[in-house]
Amino acid sequence: MRFDVLTLFPEIFSGYMTQSLLALAIEKGLVQINLWNIRDWAQGRHKVVDDRPFGGGPGMVIMCEPVYACVEAVQAQAEPGQLIMLTPAGQRLTQPVVEELASQKRLVLLCGRYEGFDERIRQGLKPREISIGDFVCNGGEVPAMVVIDTVIRYVPGVLGDPDSLVEESHSEAGRLEYPQYTRPRVFRGMEVPTVLLSGNHQAVARWRQEQSRARSEPGANSGEQAEREGVCHEEPSDEGG
Repeated sequence: MRFDVLTLFPEIFSGYMTQSLLALAIEKGLVQINLWNIRDWAQGRHKVVDDRPFGGGPGMVIMCEPVYACVEAVQAQAEPGQLIMLTPAGQRLTQPVVEELASQKRLVLLCGRYEGFDERIRQGLKPREISIGDFVCNGGEVPAMVVIDTVIRYVPGVLGDPDSLVEESHSEAGRLEYPQYTRPRVFRGMEVPTVLLSGNHQAVARWRQEQSRARSEPGANSGEQAEREGVCHEEPSDEGG
């Protein structure tokens, strides 16, 4: 799968691309990530990419010309792919949306900065707008990493165990994964539930289903629920949601 990231700060991605599953996926040729600096398409000696907003107000707005030129040049290199604008005004990134994005062969991720994009970028380029939550980041780079991180899990061969996709949180709408434990059996007075040590696979499966259902109840507090069930109430470690 190919990702093209259009940003004013490509260096932000340098460390991210050399770590963990993503680095292995790139090494194996399963995932390709290209970084493009929007400023390279800006005109003039100073390569200006932003200007003051018409009507006044704080901050600066990213100009149309360099963004249009960058998007059109990058999309022309291969199949255009789906253009994604990372913005707080966009559609919420959920697991079904991630699965949908993963069905694409190429995603072109447009990262904003400052006070955002000139509205005519939305009007003319018609990107799909994606938000990772009801909050504002300093730019679209971190949201773009979130999109990449979640989408590559659906690329065949990226995960060592494909079953991880089936059992993890949000694999079904609204469902959270059951608690996980490893050695030691007792840590600071907190014990691993006996059923997990029983060797009874059917009992373990039932316990996990019950725990997943309890955690997924609307308004349920995972710590309080775990305490009621008589199990350790450490935070789950399967993923960041």
